[in-house]
Amino acid sequence: MIEKLLEYDTELFLFLNNLGTESWDGFWRIVTEKWSSIPLYVVLLLLIYKQYKLKGTLVIVVSVALLITATDQLANLFKYVLFQRPRPCRVESLQEVMRLVADGCGRYGYFSAHAASSMGAAVFLGLVLQKWYKYLPFLLLFWAVLTAYSRIYLGVHYPLDIITGMFFGGLLGWIFYKLQLLGQRKFNSTSESKVTE
Repeated sequence: MIEKLLEYDTELFLFLNNLGTESWDGFWRIVTEKWSSIPLYVVLLLLIYKQYKLKGTLVIVVSVALLITATDQLANLFKYVLFQRPRPCRVESLQEVMRLVADGCGRYGYFSAHAASSMGAAVFLGLVLQKWYKYLPFLLLFWAVLTAYSRIYLGVHYPLDIITGMFFGGLLGWIFYKLQLLGQRKFNSTSESKVTE
């Protein structure tokens, strides 16, 4: 059962990876880079500040930092301790039939920290801002899917790495959204009690 699943995963990887062409390589290299999302994060930060003011924004920023740390550490646990599944670019039998566009190739790939952190951020920030910007969650999910797909395009992750990363990222994004709601309430009640004293 597991072997058949991994076989299908490899076949799907080769199909998706080989859809790439040199003319698109530069675009997907940019998509996969974490720095390329900085303008998006700046815009989101401004939108958050507009709605939540300084104290609320601080709670959200701390929550996002903890969320990204959690997704990265969970991905590392899966990669280096639990599964140790080599990335496709490390499998000798695939090297002749795949496209490796990435500059480097890490050791283990299950699951993708890129997919997890981008999906986690998309779910969290989409929920935080959906009250004021109803289409924003869908745009953020689209961005997360693009980021995740870039890892297959570049040849460093299988589809299963991406799907699992997106699942855990989405789950953690939702959990941290709920936690920050508690943080906002606690922060606001503390501020109100100081005002009434």
